[in-house]
Amino acid sequence: MTDARSYPNRWRIAIFGTLLQVCLGTVYAWSFFQKPLVSTYGWSNSQVAWTFSTAICCLGLAAAWGGMNLSKIGPRKLAMAGGVLFGIGYLVAALALSLQNLVVLYIGYGFIGGAGLGLGYVTPVATVAKWFPDKKGLVTGMVVMGFGFGALVMSKLIAPILMTRFDHNLVQVFFWIGIVMLVLTLPAGFNLINPPDGFSPTKTTVSGPSTGGPALTGRQCVLSGKFFMMWMVLTCNVSAGIMFIGFQSPMLQALLRDSNAAKYADPAALAAAGATLIAISSVFNGVGRFFWGSLSDKVGRTNAFRLLVGSQIAIFIALIYIKSPWIFGALVCYVLLCYGGGFGAMPAFVLDVFGPVQMPVVYGVILTGWSAGGIIGPQLAAVIRDRFPANPGVYTYACGAILLAIGFAFSLALSDKPFAPRAAAQN
Repeated sequence: MTDARSYPNRWRIAIFGTLLQVCLGTVYAWSFFQKPLVSTYGWSNSQVAWTFSTAICCLGLAAAWGGMNLSKIGPRKLAMAGGVLFGIGYLVAALALSLQNLVVLYIGYGFIGGAGLGLGYVTPVATVAKWFPDKKGLVTGMVVMGFGFGALVMSKLIAPILMTRFDHNLVQVFFWIGIVMLVLTLPAGFNLINPPDGFSPTKTTVSGPSTGGPALTGRQCVLSGKFFMMWMVLTCNVSAGIMFIGFQSPMLQALLRDSNAAKYADPAALAAAGATLIAISSVFNGVGRFFWGSLSDKVGRTNAFRLLVGSQIAIFIALIYIKSPWIFGALVCYVLLCYGGGFGAMPAFVLDVFGPVQMPVVYGVILTGWSAGGIIGPQLAAVIRDRFPANPGVYTYACGAILLAIGFAFSLALSDKPFAPRAAAQN
């Protein structure tokens, strides 16, 4: 066993990984900017939503590439590169808004910023998992919990301060957000390092297919039926939950207007209410990652996914009939609790099924489900809002329930057993 004095405190690594995730998670406050961008520049909901969808799509693709190259590049370089790209994405987005150019906005916030998101996201999860083989679900859940809290930091702290300071000048707001991201992500990424060879915090034996039998290859893992089923469960859960992340603020504002409450006649009051829901639901998004990750340690990974996906089907059906803004907000918070839970439980699920050696590769590739969900969910919601402006909620929630039902069906076919290729299993 390696001398404890020869490596840093592993909780420090986890804290810096969580800080990096908080910064990257500010992307989840996109709905804070959705309505101002539509009203200021005259773009449609779908056009603006493509910015967010592109960012999430590139997140998953970059995470797949990052997972495959993490061992060669190292976590410090990869995390810092992710932070730089994410910050530059905001700066290019500011340029796009000054030019009123939607394509440049997609390139900046979507492609450049999204690539930074992916490189930055996969690195702390895979790295911290190596430091905590004895607390897989709990600690990876804690790290990705930071990503969920990012929307709270953006919607209630960074964005309101900058919007007030620059009198709602979105060009200045995006520019200074980019500077803030660069200042915070670079030192966080610098502190992410792998544990030394031979590191073992306890005498616990790490389970997984890599502990015995023939070594698995990344190709075997990602081309397996088990990987596909796990990918589908994640994709369906992301698609349904991300509908609310991109549009929860305008959805709530529509319900508040319909309630005829006098205090919500003012657009500023509506915007404030929308920002409050973003902040509160982001807490549930963050806590859900920790809660479901920890719960999966106790009830099993597959059972956790069946619970979080299956319970949401009833929630989405209920949303079709809900007219109260307060009940709507509560149900959205539960959806975000489960949305975050999928990300909290998945790293440990990948570890258990495919083992620690292939974990960075498999986990990175499985996040392409986030890419797919990032397109499916927001675009479904945006197209519905543009084509059925009188009553978009019913169609949106029905689509969400269908997506979750598909994911639940795949979860029923899964198990927690480690993956073994057929040829190896027959020998």
